[in-house]
This record gives sequence, structure tokens and C-alpha cells, in this order.
Amino acid sequence: MLEPRDPFPARKAPLSVVTGGSGFIGRHLVRLLAEKGHALRVLDLVASPGLDPRAEFFQGSILDAALVRRVLTDADYVFHLAANPDLWAPDKRTFHETNYVGTCVVLEEAERAHLRRFVHCSTESILKGVRNGGRALANESVSRTVADMPGPYCRSKFLAERAALAAAGRGLPVVIVNPTLPIGPGDLRLTPPTRMLLDFVNGENPAYLDFATNMIDVRDAALGHWLAAERGRVSERYILGGENVRLSQVLAMLSDLTGLRMPRLRVPYALALAAAAISELMADFVTRRPPKAPLTGVRLAGTSMTFDCARAEQELGLQPRPIRRALADAVVWLRSEGRIQRSLSLAPMAGLNALPAT
Repeated sequence: MLEPRDPFPARKAPLSVVTGGSGFIGRHLVRLLAEKGHALRVLDLVASPGLDPRAEFFQGSILDAALVRRVLTDADYVFHLAANPDLWAPDKRTFHETNYVGTCVVLEEAERAHLRRFVHCSTESILKGVRNGGRALANESVSRTVADMPGPYCRSKFLAERAALAAAGRGLPVVIVNPTLPIGPGDLRLTPPTRMLLDFVNGENPAYLDFATNMIDVRDAALGHWLAAERGRVSERYILGGENVRLSQVLAMLSDLTGLRMPRLRVPYALALAAAAISELMADFVTRRPPKAPLTGVRLAGTSMTFDCARAEQELGLQPRPIRRALADAVVWLRSEGRIQRSLSLAPMAGLNALPAT
């Protein structure tokens, strides 16, 4: 795998700030930056277990402008990953507040600093929309509108990316990255891709909705953020993706790795959409707990979530590892955390050991 060169051989260690550094990608990024000798500050609502001790932790919200200003003092790099990554929330306004307004606060305070790079973590989901019925691979040139976004999460992230581009136009050295679905070890909050994997391994989903998507090893997604800071062009976006796969292929790989039988019942999209709508209504007004299949997620599955990731490979030098390795390491990590409730065949896992997630 191509490693970035050290651009600061003759000066003190650069200072990097990672908002959302306790999250899935964030924890891996913090560890990577620490290994490269960076001084580190992490801003997040909570400090996750195993957060790299070399990072100075600041507890609080990105909506707190005074705190953000203090954390960004003398920073060389800012990696803005803090966001609500869920596809459902009891109060939909939290997506706008955290993902859009919070980003605006961080951008405004970053403009007061003298940064070398501001890397904004967007999402691949804003590059596909409810009006996109084609099967062509999307790339960074895709242009969407807020009306194309299939739910409040996507709308908030779309507006946040627009705000980042506007800040770049005012002179902030912003580079945007759009990670696809991250998978691998260390997902303490169980983001949607890991939750899907865990549900399969625990036998909680007897049926599945087949769709095309793109997955990337979370460690490669973290590396892509650093490569974007070092080599990315200001005002450009880079899709950090690995392999384009169908969910049925992912389930087949998991079946091979674990010795478990994959679900045989495939749910038609129309049925899945209707079930998701009912489930979300129940979650919104009755249970107030996350639905099994959020409506936004099912709507996204209705289009081809596949991507052309050539720009990140050619300009950044990102060379993601095979997704099979990421899946295997995720299963090994989930098993070590006691989250897997069924016995697995150890033979297919031979030789695949999860890298440390801390």
C-alpha cells in the first residue's frame, strides 16, 4: 500500500485536530496520525474506550464555537469528521443542527486559523439521489440538488458539503472526501454497515434486500483522509471507495468466512420500501427507537450505490485492500467483543487476524 511521504522533516511535529475522533473512522485516523508523529487534539462528545492516549481529548460539541476556537488554536490540519451518522433519529432536526450547523461553526472558526489543510468528511450518499435511476458508476463530477436527497441525514450532509465548498471559495484550504460504506474492526457504535454484518452473523435477518453498493476497509478510509490532506487539491472532492459489490456477494463472502448459511429469501424493493415506511412511522410516533431498516437507507438501496474511485487512486495514491479482508477482520473483532451470539467455524477464518482497533 502506498504510504504518504512526510512533508515536515525539518520542523516540529504538525498539530492535527480531529473532530469526531471517537467515531469509527476517526479512531483509526487518530491512530494513524499519532504513528506519523503528529501532535493531536480530538474533539468529541465522549471519549471512546481505546482512544489513542497520544491524543489530547476535548469533550464537547462542535456547536460550541468558543470550544472549537480553543481546540483549533495553532492547528496545522483540521480533519472534520464529527457528525450524526445514523439514518434515523427521534428528532429529525438533530441532523441539521449537528451535520450542517455544526460544520458551519467549525468552518467559521477554522477561517480564523492559519491551516495547511482542512479535510471535510462528507459521504457518498449525497452523490446519488432519489431521481437517479441509472446504473452508471458515479464519480466526483456528479451534481445534485437538495431536492434529490432521500432523507434528513443526506440533506444535512449535502448542505454541509456545500458550506465547505463555500469556505474554500473564501480562501480556506478545504479538501473534501466522500467515504463509501466503511467496514472493519473497531466499530464501537455499530454504524449501519457493521450492524448489517452483525445481524447476519447472529441470524437476525432471515431475508435481505439485494442492492449494489461500494465498501471500503475503515483503515483505508482513514488513510484516505491523510492522503487528501497531503496530496488533495483544494476545492476538490475525492471518493474514498474500495470495491463495488452487491449485498448478495457480501453475504456470500460472510458465509464462506464464518461457515454460516446466507439468507435465501430475497425481498423485492417495493415490499422493502413499504415495510420501511411503516417501521419508521412506528419508530417516530410509538417506539421512539431506531427502526430495523430506516427509510433513508432503503431509498438509497433503490439506486445503484456504485462509484468510480479512480481519482483517489490516481491523485492521492489510495490503494484499498480487498473487502474480504475487512469483513474477516470485522467478524474477528466482533467475536472478541462478545457481540456474536452463534458459534462460528474457525477453519474459514484461519490466517485472518483483526488488526488492533485502538
